[in-house]
Amino acid sequence: MPIRNRRAAALPAKLSRSWLLINASREDDFAPGLASEADSVIFDLEASVPADGKAAARESVLGALNGGMTAWVRISPTTSEHWEDDVKALSKADGLRGVMLAETERPDQVAYTAMRLRAGTPVIALIESALGVENAVQIASSPGTFRLAFGTNDFRKDVGVSSDPMALAYARSRLVIASRVGGLPGAIDGPAEANASAEAVAEACRVTAEMGMTGKLSLNRTQVEQVNRGLAPSDEELQWAREVIQAHESGAAIGDGSYLPRLARAQKIASLGDSYGLWNA
Repeated sequence: MPIRNRRAAALPAKLSRSWLLINASREDDFAPGLASEADSVIFDLEASVPADGKAAARESVLGALNGGMTAWVRISPTTSEHWEDDVKALSKADGLRGVMLAETERPDQVAYTAMRLRAGTPVIALIESALGVENAVQIASSPGTFRLAFGTNDFRKDVGVSSDPMALAYARSRLVIASRVGGLPGAIDGPAEANASAEAVAEACRVTAEMGMTGKLSLNRTQVEQVNRGLAPSDEELQWAREVIQAHESGAAIGDGSYLPRLARAQKIASLGDSYGLWNA
């Protein structure tokens, strides 16, 4: 039985940066994915699996989650004939960390999904359409919603925009603001291309971070360490935070109108750095 990446397994999902999607029909990829540096792993029962393969993939996922593995699972939308079978199976999965609900457009879809799973199972609402973006605040405020995620590729198909960051800026901002209004952890951005270069992944992470999103989907486990670095405090930020906190603790800090906000930011950076194993590195 594979041993879950201990650092990632201990990290609260609200702080997860890299969210690795694994095709649920490829059982041989489960263990390598769970042994990777991904903060969270998602077995994908939805987009990765054709209709005639969903039953077998669902059984593979159930066997893995009842056999010692722990992971999230992306399930079919509530409008799909497969949704009922997904939630029925996963309600019996011991190692289920939570579900990602595809094509979320209304808050009741999240609430209904949560009701069909074990009590307390978190639901990530995957927003993939114009209607989902427009309803983002209500979805973020729905009981059961744990985080919002952005399905960039399907959103682009729905509204007809390019992959240029400017074209997607409005939608990303809506998810970031809705997450704040709903009291949720930061929103999760869509993935870089599976075969993207290191430079392209770094640029994609820069856009994600600048838009205020704190997580990112990934289609390739070789990218997750780069995503983790790109969405963690930088070396410069960590050093700045150390200097601010040390000055505060020594009484040498000079108080002005920006002092308390700077201290709060430094303490947040320190907390994140500690969670990601960077503060004392």
